[in-house]
Amino acid sequence: MSKTSIHCRTFYFEADFVTSLRCIPMAVRRKLDLCGCKVKLKHWLELSECDRKEILMWSDYPEELGKLAQRLANCSSRILINDQESWQNTDQIPKDLSCSCIEIGEQTPSLEQWKALDELERFALVKLSHPGHEHRNLANALKELVTK
Repeated sequence: MSKTSIHCRTFYFEADFVTSLRCIPMAVRRKLDLCGCKVKLKHWLELSECDRKEILMWSDYPEELGKLAQRLANCSSRILINDQESWQNTDQIPKDLSCSCIEIGEQTPSLEQWKALDELERFALVKLSHPGHEHRNLANALKELVTK
């Protein structure tokens, strides 16, 4: 899929679950953050596979995000919408990402590499590097996205 189609793109590091969408793909997690919804995996899995695929394919335009928020209103909690997220900032590498890279023995992306990533790629790296996260897919994501 083209790099410009970030709203429905999945990554190779998600390949073990993306066919059935048994986990929430990064593209959907980004849309959820953009519309201020937090969905637990339990509630995601209560949706039919067809519904999960449909949600993945929805764009990230405001009207689609509104439709997503409405569709998931009964099974999600509200979170603060922040248009200043670290994954939206190309001027500095998030501290959590740097710390997590050190923790798992991987090289932190350079600022030039960070700027070359699209928003979904930056989102994925930030989400995979959150403190307390097991970082299971972070090394694979770094290999896929930064050293491509």
